[in-house]
Amino acid sequence: MKKLLLVVTLFVFTSTIAQEEQVNGGMEASVYNKWSLDINGGLSRPTTPFLPGYFVEDFSFFHVDLGARYMFNPKFGMKLDFGYDSFENPKDVLPFKSQYYRANLQGVLNLGRALNFEEFTQSFNIQAHGGLGYSFMTSDGFDGEDNMANVLIGLTGQYKLSEKVALNADFTMINNIRQHYTFDGTSGFGNVPDNRGFNGTLYNATFGLSIYLGSNDMHADWAYEMQDERQAEMDERLSELETMLNDTDRDGVPDYLDVENNTTNGVAVDAKGRAIDLNNNGIPDELERYVETKTREAVAVSNGVSGSGSGGRSNKSPLQLINEGYVNIFFDTDSFDPKSSSTNDLYFVINYLRDNPSATADIIGSADTRGANDYNQKLSAKRAERVKSIVEKAGISGSRMTIVPQGEADLGSGAANLSLVRKVTFRIK
Repeated sequence: MKKLLLVVTLFVFTSTIAQEEQVNGGMEASVYNKWSLDINGGLSRPTTPFLPGYFVEDFSFFHVDLGARYMFNPKFGMKLDFGYDSFENPKDVLPFKSQYYRANLQGVLNLGRALNFEEFTQSFNIQAHGGLGYSFMTSDGFDGEDNMANVLIGLTGQYKLSEKVALNADFTMINNIRQHYTFDGTSGFGNVPDNRGFNGTLYNATFGLSIYLGSNDMHADWAYEMQDERQAEMDERLSELETMLNDTDRDGVPDYLDVENNTTNGVAVDAKGRAIDLNNNGIPDELERYVETKTREAVAVSNGVSGSGSGGRSNKSPLQLINEGYVNIFFDTDSFDPKSSSTNDLYFVINYLRDNPSATADIIGSADTRGANDYNQKLSAKRAERVKSIVEKAGISGSRMTIVPQGEADLGSGAANLSLVRKVTFRIK
């Protein structure tokens, strides 16, 4: 009856596992499966107690066990298993035949994950397991059953055959508590009332399979591979996010939201990265106000009205302001993107060219004296080309502009102040 109860209990337990997997479609909160069935068969070696004259052959005994295992995470889990052992006398020895049954609840430590086996192998693994259980023995040497508790510890080696199956080899030691009879089934041992502690020992050596249950691609036993894949996926997503958040024109609107991804630095934009231009004339409103102010000052001067607070610039016409070097586009060291502080001067030139469609312009690029002359010549050209592209995007034809890069020989005495030499100037014709 007790044997039947153990079998039924294990069957119900494993059936519940299978149903949970089917209903939930695997562990929803995990990226790996957690349940497995462990099936093993092999040898059983009882060592003590035997009465004198009784023993078993080294390789003539039989053991099977079936377990259901649940891993809380890749390192720790629990296992419920049922085991059966049968052993009998060899030839020409006092005869006996005994059967041993057990059911155990065990903790499982996945040593492969704890010790980072993935650093040198992705196919081999080791698990330690141990726990408490109930067992009983029957024998042709006594009537009824010898009921006892047991404590076991074991070590399991695993070799992964696929994501759903692993080959395992296990070695387990079992100590019985309050065993009444010797393994040969005689009654003399059990009649000694004070000899009922840890008084029975047997060993199991088995081979078998771990069958992984669930819909995910990997089981917790090998979850480090999934963790690597997840990390790579997260790195890829992070890289994509960083790319999305790039702000090429530095207007405060990420590229993936920016519908005008070439606004000049320092220009106010709306939520979609478009320069604010309420009158739709191609010049951002804040820069247009600057240009109009400078133009009014220049006109007032030409009519004999002196400017106030503008210094030398207010006494010049727009053409004079440009050609005499009052309008400059400055750059940082080794850069060909204009400083945001130069935005107003750039759109001053754009406005003049728009108002004077027959005018053409030389765009003169300069670099400071640090570095090789050939490099500085190329950097000067890049700065002029960058400014030309900005002016073209504002609606001025590129055919009206000529690139003029300057070398060190063209810098003159102004070369002493390096920050004032890294610039682009204009010559209107």
